[in-house]
Amino acid sequence: MDKILIHGGHPLSGSIKVSGSKNSSLPILAATLLTREPCIVHRVPDLSDTHYMLQILIHLGAQVERASGTVTVAAENVQSVAPYDVVRKMRASVCVLGPLLGRCKEATVSMPGGCVIGDRPIDLHLKGFEALGAAVRVEGGNIKVFAPKLTGAVINLRGKFGPTVLGTDNVMMAAVLAEGTTVIEGAAQEPEVVDLANFLTKMGAKIEGAGTRRMIIEGVRQLHGVEHDIIPDRIEAGTFLVAGAIAGKEVTIKRVNPEHVRAITDALARCGLPIDVKDDAISILPNGDASALELTTEPYPGFPTDMQAQMCALLSTTDGISVITENIFPQRYMHVAELKRMGAHVDLEGATAVIQGVDHLFGAPVMASDLRASAALVLAGLKADGITEVSRVYHIDRGYERLDEKLGELGAQIERVKEA
Repeated sequence: MDKILIHGGHPLSGSIKVSGSKNSSLPILAATLLTREPCIVHRVPDLSDTHYMLQILIHLGAQVERASGTVTVAAENVQSVAPYDVVRKMRASVCVLGPLLGRCKEATVSMPGGCVIGDRPIDLHLKGFEALGAAVRVEGGNIKVFAPKLTGAVINLRGKFGPTVLGTDNVMMAAVLAEGTTVIEGAAQEPEVVDLANFLTKMGAKIEGAGTRRMIIEGVRQLHGVEHDIIPDRIEAGTFLVAGAIAGKEVTIKRVNPEHVRAITDALARCGLPIDVKDDAISILPNGDASALELTTEPYPGFPTDMQAQMCALLSTTDGISVITENIFPQRYMHVAELKRMGAHVDLEGATAVIQGVDHLFGAPVMASDLRASAALVLAGLKADGITEVSRVYHIDRGYERLDEKLGELGAQIERVKEA
């Protein structure tokens, strides 16, 4: 098992290119199951999560070829059962339910695994499938859905903490091959949902309203193969912007969609950090002393929950008292205890973190608990005095393509070593 060592205090400068979006790649790869014809997907990031998804597709009977960032999937014949052994490592594996139900009219998928960041039920996915006419059973750790046919319906997918992204993806993928019209109310507006809708539209689906709270899907008889480029990963872009805010001289993020990260750049600007935005590049500049911030995570276009941990790391060394409220996953604060080991002053009050900025963080052995918490600990290590050891970095490899190498290209003193 690997760990990452960060020698703090080395300023970052230069530029890096953002990889394709993990959260777009996974449902789009799953959507290739909807057609017998080959699909070519470009800019698929080299991550453990995308490797797992390709393994699932192969298990389901698809032919998969990968060359650098391009993946070709030919799912001429598929089976409809994905057992625990192939889905246990990744929660997003549940997004094969929708395309399997749409194409095969049945699917059996084991309850998924993934990051431990609080309760992440899939009841809204199943509610959507039932509205389309499917019967749903959960037994023996498996989800079974089946229907003689799928029929369009009006479905509201807004949950307790806002719209469900994967639920919107799953229901959309099932609905494109249903008879009649499906209306999804309370749909997720995230760019990754729009990217999937664009992919499906290229395949011949009829979808209106992607990126709004109301999507209209007119079912079609079949879909065809397509070629598609994945959008840039907005969370990776945001993470490197925060890295520049924490330890940068001047850091430029290239191959990014500025609109997708507006909530992040707005938050950094409210901290007093100068941001220079171009068509597909964003630079963050030094400013001396950043100021404290009040921040609340919200569904897109609000501030993303996937950037909450990284902002905790930044605000831990920002003068004054900052307050972050987590509205999406209220229990998503596993990183706080580890940041405290490095000298951060953070008090948790329910779903709210109150952060008193300190002058210095100190290198320490810390343990990654989930994907974004891992990134936060690496970012904190860039600022800390001494050496920070981050264990369980397989979490990082789930969602960041060569994070340590890219930070090294910017001047970080960072290395990956084998744990004894």
